[in-house]
Amino acid sequence: MAKARVLIVDDEPEELGYVRATLEANACEVEIAESGNQAIQRVGRDPIPDLVLLDVRMPGLDGIETLGRLRSIRPGLKVVMLSNQNDTRKAVTAAQMGASDYLTKPLREADLQSLLIVPPALDPSLDGVESLPAIEGIGDDKVCVMVSAAMRRVRAQALQVAPIDVPVLLLGESGTGKEVVARLIHRHSTRAHAPFVKINCAALPAELLESELFGYEAGAFTGAVRAKPGRFEICDKGTLLLDEIGEMPPHLQTRLLHVLQDGSFSRLGGRKTHRADVRVLAATNIDVPKAIASGQLRSDLYYRLSAFVINLPPLRERQEAIPVLLRQFILRFAERYSRPPLPLSPAMLEACLKYSWPGNLREMENFVKRYLILGDEQQAIAELQAAAPAAPAPAPAPAAAAVEAPRDLKSLVRDVKAEAEGEAIARALEQCRGVRKEAARVLGISYKALLYKMRACGLDR
Repeated sequence: MAKARVLIVDDEPEELGYVRATLEANACEVEIAESGNQAIQRVGRDPIPDLVLLDVRMPGLDGIETLGRLRSIRPGLKVVMLSNQNDTRKAVTAAQMGASDYLTKPLREADLQSLLIVPPALDPSLDGVESLPAIEGIGDDKVCVMVSAAMRRVRAQALQVAPIDVPVLLLGESGTGKEVVARLIHRHSTRAHAPFVKINCAALPAELLESELFGYEAGAFTGAVRAKPGRFEICDKGTLLLDEIGEMPPHLQTRLLHVLQDGSFSRLGGRKTHRADVRVLAATNIDVPKAIASGQLRSDLYYRLSAFVINLPPLRERQEAIPVLLRQFILRFAERYSRPPLPLSPAMLEACLKYSWPGNLREMENFVKRYLILGDEQQAIAELQAAAPAAPAPAPAPAAAAVEAPRDLKSLVRDVKAEAEGEAIARALEQCRGVRKEAARVLGISYKALLYKMRACGLDR
C-alpha cells in the first residue's frame, strides 16, 4: 500500500517534531501547514491527505473554523483535533462538525500508536464508518444493526462522541433503539471496561426511583434494615443510561442536576456526601420543547444533558433494515425459546415491509416472538394486515349490491381493549423478566387479576 499522507496543522510545528518523526518512521508521508489558511489551500489540491492533525488554538483562523472549511471542501476528510488542554466544549463542537477524534497535547506514545493502527484514518481504501460491519455485537445478547443510511449517520455520531466524556441525549420514538445506541457509545468509550447501568425513570414511583438512583441508609424508611448503594455508586467510572428522562419527577430532576454539576450526592436518610465519576446518557421520546414549556422537563437539566444530541429515526424511515432486523430477531428468540428458526418467506417479508411498525423495534420483537411461539405464518401475516392503516374507502356500491353490516360497536371496543391490555401485559412481563408479581405491581393490579388477564390474552402459555 502507498504511504499514508498526514498533514499536521500547527502554528508551532516544532512542538510536534516527535509526532512527525514517529509518523515518518512508520512509513507515513508528513506535510506541515502553519495556519488554517495554508491547510485549506493544501487540502484543496491533490493528492488529498489521508489524515489531518489540526491544532485547536491558532492565531487567525482557529482550529474549529478551519475544521468547518476543510469539511466543506472535502466532506470525507479524516481530521483529528489537537489541544493543549482538555476543552470539553470545543471537543463536542468538533465532534458535531465531523472530527474523527480529539487528542490532548503533548501526545503520548499510546496516542501515536492509535493514530497508526486506527485505519480507516490512515487507510485510503476504507471509507470511515461505511467500512464498519452492518451488524455489531454490543453485549448482553444485543446487536447494533446499521444497514440504512440514516442509522449509519447515527453510528457515525455515536462513534464521534463516544471517546469524549460528555452527556449525550438520545431522542426518538419509543422502541427506535435508543438503548442500543447508548450501549454502542459505552462500548467505544474510555469507560468500556466499567459497568453500563440502565434505569427506566418511568417504570418506578418517585420514592423508589430516588432510592434506586442515590441509595439509602439503614432506617431511612420502613423496611430499610441495611444500607444500600444506588445506581450512581454502582456505576462509578462507568456509564449510566437514564431512560425516559422526561418522566422523572421535578424534585428528582433538581437532585440529578446537582449530581451532574459536581458529581456529589447523599443517600436517602444519610448525611455523608458521596462522589461518583459517572458518564450520564439520557433518552426520551417526549416532545422536548413542549415538555420544557409545560414544566415537565427542567430547561437547565435539558441544557446540561444535551451537550450532544442524537436523533434516532423511526423504523418506517429505514425500511431497508427490516429484513436484516427480522432475521436477527428470529435467530435470537429461536435460541432463547428453544424453537426452530422459522423461515422468512417472500409473503411474510412483503407484509412486514408494507407495515408501518408504529411501535418500532419493540413491536417487531414482540411480533417475532408470537410468530415463533405460534408457528403460523398465515396468522402472522393476517395480524400485520389487520393492524395496517385502513385503505381509502371504496366507491359506494350499486343499490343492488349487498353491503356488509358494520361491526357491533361494543364488540369492536372490547377487541381493541383486549389487544391493548395484552400488549401492556407483555411489555410489563418483559420488563420484569417474567416475574409475574413484579409485573402486577408495575401494572397497578392484583396478582390474581394479572393471572386472569394473562389467561384471557393467551399469555399464560
